[in-house]
Amino acid sequence: MHFSPFIESFRIAASSLRANKLRTALTLVGVVVGVAAVISVVTIIKGLDYTVASTFSSQGSTVFSVTKRPQIVLSREDAIRFNKRKDVTDADYEAVARRCAACWRTGVAVNNFGTIKAGERLSEGVAIRGLTDSMFEIDDITVEFGRAWTEGETVGASNVCVVGADVVENVFSGAPPDAIIGRRLRVADRLYTIVGVAERLGNIFGFSRDSFVLIPYPAYKLQFGTKESIAIQVQVSETSQLADAQDQVQTILRTRRGRDFHDEDDGFSLETQDVFLDLYRKATANIYLVTIGVAAISLVVGGIVVMNIMLVSVTERTREIGIRKALGARRVDVLQQFLIESVMLTAIGGLIGVIAGFALAFALSLALKFPLLISLWSAVLGVGVSSLVGIISGISPAWKAARLNPIDALRSE
Repeated sequence: MHFSPFIESFRIAASSLRANKLRTALTLVGVVVGVAAVISVVTIIKGLDYTVASTFSSQGSTVFSVTKRPQIVLSREDAIRFNKRKDVTDADYEAVARRCAACWRTGVAVNNFGTIKAGERLSEGVAIRGLTDSMFEIDDITVEFGRAWTEGETVGASNVCVVGADVVENVFSGAPPDAIIGRRLRVADRLYTIVGVAERLGNIFGFSRDSFVLIPYPAYKLQFGTKESIAIQVQVSETSQLADAQDQVQTILRTRRGRDFHDEDDGFSLETQDVFLDLYRKATANIYLVTIGVAAISLVVGGIVVMNIMLVSVTERTREIGIRKALGARRVDVLQQFLIESVMLTAIGGLIGVIAGFALAFALSLALKFPLLISLWSAVLGVGVSSLVGIISGISPAWKAARLNPIDALRSE
């Protein structure tokens, strides 16, 4: 019995919303848009965070690279300055491999792009990577079918290769991967024998990571020459040794370049994959801020619309309020009724916004091919914030209704 007035207020509020379906639907738009924007973007970015982190952290926190220039250059002036540095050479690699005590594995990776062909089918813009043997462990490359090349094939600069899944689909018409082992593939202007097919890596941001051909580094040098600077990859056995290995490599290469402690520029760049993660986090942080701003504006507009509609509702229902008060309804009962109606309106909008936000995030995750990671706290936050908007926007109309004089209200037409 104690809850009957409260339940009655819910019943009256629901009846009022059903009686004005079009007005209710239009009122919900602002709230729905704001909540849906927050839910969808939080869900999408959470999935992107996972995808990007797993992609760029595939090497873990135990690998760093040494290159002539940074992997990300943000200005033309920096690009000019970095291009004046000496190339990172095989001699640098051999010095690091020989003298770095904290380095567990060292390797070389060089990249090019070209056309590959098998029979009459070809694929353009394929990544051609020259790797030392150790790069299979450092880059965590898994050969799913066949094998990696042997040490003897490396020493002999043999024309053998490991290909990505896209090469199988595009050049060999999607033949079973194990069926193309031993087949010949023309890489640029030279024939290679396929000895392995790498495990599929998938897409990121709509771009495939499986369009590549891996060849032994000595074979790469014979075909493409050694004019370009190389990238030295270094791996330590434990994360705790990363700083020591970086210091040792820095000292070795600065000494080779004749740098002393007065020189600010090392003459090379030493980076982990965190450089990509940091850039990504900065970019998505701005997206978060913009989205929160848009959602806040939508919710404010939605709150103003709710307040106006509730004020109109109070005016239209003045006689009803007078009858309720004449029959013994207290001021708090009327206040409660209109507050419940306002909160119910925005809570429904918040719930619809949550569903719409997750639906949009699901559609985008399918289109961009990244995992859908549902965040329950964002759903709770969406409904909670929209309900708070309902309370704030409903206080003034509810207070106005509660203060109506029953005699004046009964006289109202």
